[in-house]
Amino acid sequence: MDNIVEVKDLTRLFDPDIRAVDGITFHVERGEVFGFLGPNGAGKSTTIKILTTLLQKTAGKVTVDGIDLEEDPAAIRKIIGYASQEVSVDDDLTGRENLRLQCMFHHLHKTDSERRINEILTVTGLEEAADRRAGTYSGGMRKRLDLATAIITRPKLLFLDEPTTGLDPQNRVAMWEYIQNLNKEGATIFLTTQYMEEADRLADRLCIVDRGKIVAEGTPATLKAEIGADVVELALKENGESTVRERARGILARLPGVQETKDYDGGIMVFAKNGPSLVPEIVRSLDAANVHIAQLALSSPTLDDVFVKHTGRKLRVEEVKPMSRMPFGGRRRRRM
Repeated sequence: MDNIVEVKDLTRLFDPDIRAVDGITFHVERGEVFGFLGPNGAGKSTTIKILTTLLQKTAGKVTVDGIDLEEDPAAIRKIIGYASQEVSVDDDLTGRENLRLQCMFHHLHKTDSERRINEILTVTGLEEAADRRAGTYSGGMRKRLDLATAIITRPKLLFLDEPTTGLDPQNRVAMWEYIQNLNKEGATIFLTTQYMEEADRLADRLCIVDRGKIVAEGTPATLKAEIGADVVELALKENGESTVRERARGILARLPGVQETKDYDGGIMVFAKNGPSLVPEIVRSLDAANVHIAQLALSSPTLDDVFVKHTGRKLRVEEVKPMSRMPFGGRRRRRM
């Protein structure tokens, strides 16, 4: 396949001892939606800032569309679009004026600019609100406008850093559909996210990242299939006994069909063949050993289970407050 992004041994240090990105290697194929899935602090945003030339790397090699990051960052900036976690539209300008401003930044011809602006306003569903101040927009509308500013130049490669964080479920689904349409129109998309469902639905391929390292890579279906088992999650009534979980794991590991047990921060995860038929045996065996179950859940493998298998922790989503407003300036601007 033709790779539009190639990253080898990428490292970024903050101070002497903080490795935000720790020697990662991956590639992005032209025309795909590539997902970077992981919790806050995993190194996702640092990686995307390096690839978009906003942050210097400490070590490693990066090429974008065949262009070496160190040799010609300006050439890379001409072919990419970038929407960060923070919405950066100007609230004092209308939606249309925000897009005109971006066209001016990119030195687009006025006639072409107006045609492109009208097209994007229609595609993003902002046509009726185009001449209202962006400060009157809802959170979902502002997020769509911010994304519209990132694609005004029809970039070959679009970087989206957690594009749905802070959106309600309805607006999140609408944004997913919009991203899928951009990809169908030919854009390669590099998507960072902390939402498993988002990565599962949108990504053709993904890397799961944790603490600056890539812990798994592949298609969502392949990663889940590699578990090769049903997943039983157990929370125990430990009643202050520190050995309860250890005893339970010993009992579970001896049951026929159990492939692996894994501690995680909320209990025990059991990977097993024929999970439905095994559940009664799990309950009986633990009860006989005076180990009491507080909660039990059976499921097919998810990307969260993949994360637990590789890290021993749940991929906890840290919901944030609604998107902050980041106007370019405090004063009201003259209409353009």
